[in-house]
Amino acid sequence: MKAILKNIKFSFLPYHLKFKFDAGTSRGVLKEKTTFFVKAFENEIPQIIGWGEAAPLPKLSLDDLPDFEFFLKDYCNQLSGIDLRKSEEEILNWVSGVIPERFPSIRFAFETALLDLLHGGKKKIFDNPFFDQNEPIPINGLIWMGNKNFMLEQIDKKLEEGYNCIKMKIGALDFEQECSLLEYIRARFSKDEIILRVDANGAFDPKSAMEKLEILSRFDLHSIEQPIRQGQIQVMASLCRSTPLPIALDEELIGVNGEEGKRNLLETVLPQFIILKPTLVGGLQSCMEWISIAESLEIGWWITSALESNIGLNAISQFTSTFSVTMPQGLGTGQLYQNNLDSPLTIKEGQIYYEKEKGWGELLNGFTN
Repeated sequence: MKAILKNIKFSFLPYHLKFKFDAGTSRGVLKEKTTFFVKAFENEIPQIIGWGEAAPLPKLSLDDLPDFEFFLKDYCNQLSGIDLRKSEEEILNWVSGVIPERFPSIRFAFETALLDLLHGGKKKIFDNPFFDQNEPIPINGLIWMGNKNFMLEQIDKKLEEGYNCIKMKIGALDFEQECSLLEYIRARFSKDEIILRVDANGAFDPKSAMEKLEILSRFDLHSIEQPIRQGQIQVMASLCRSTPLPIALDEELIGVNGEEGKRNLLETVLPQFIILKPTLVGGLQSCMEWISIAESLEIGWWITSALESNIGLNAISQFTSTFSVTMPQGLGTGQLYQNNLDSPLTIKEGQIYYEKEKGWGELLNGFTN
């Protein structure tokens, strides 16, 4: 077997994902989003294709830019024709060297397309038990913002489906109503039966944040994500020192680059957890760096998708499976879209599986550009 991927070509396909419902966050409501499938193949073997996905999040990603498609096309053109050794390390190092940190979703797309190509274009990204042995990954059930009845319906559905970890987005409803929803769950299930997480997406005012954390702590929460808006480092550090419940940094990690920058942030804030979204924080190699630094500081972590299609979700799930995770991860977003790609990704009783016999849908087979 040859040791080099030769004369690799890149191209991309835009695709419009449509939500099954209005997906509410503290930054607004999402009804649809555009994602981009990146294709990698060797010029002499065009039938073997690696796929990646660039899916910048509106109003959040560094590379959520009006001319994003221009930049993606430019990278596909200028990077086509390269040769790479058949090595995960070589691929990840090369991508980090040629695509700057200000394009995190493009980095992630090229990393995963090349890793898929490395493994024969089978949607396999790493040697991992998720893909190879159908080993499941525990995940949380996500409750989207909306009116109280809509959120209650979601809660009941997730509990019926067998999730033992529920994550609820807060910050859009009246705070008392949100607390009543948490109380509704806790009246039925103790913290030993159901793990509860909340995600404020930076919605709390710094002046009232501690008071709200005190109130929320009554519900035996596992953690709260990003209670205040990112960029208020000293305020966040103070909250993490005094908080009555664990705080997880999420948006705070966006735009923090290089090992020194990452270490400085974590050493300053010392959160209880960090949440890693490869699309937002610079791809897989960047996530590995975050994990290494966090573990050296005894900071917990988990991995979350960022509204990618099943192409990106598959890659993130396989990446997650290369670690020994027991804590529920945030990998349930594949169910959000009415026109997602058919895939082997399956969710049962709060766990995600890769069931190879199901196969992938036909959309990408027709992409020949």
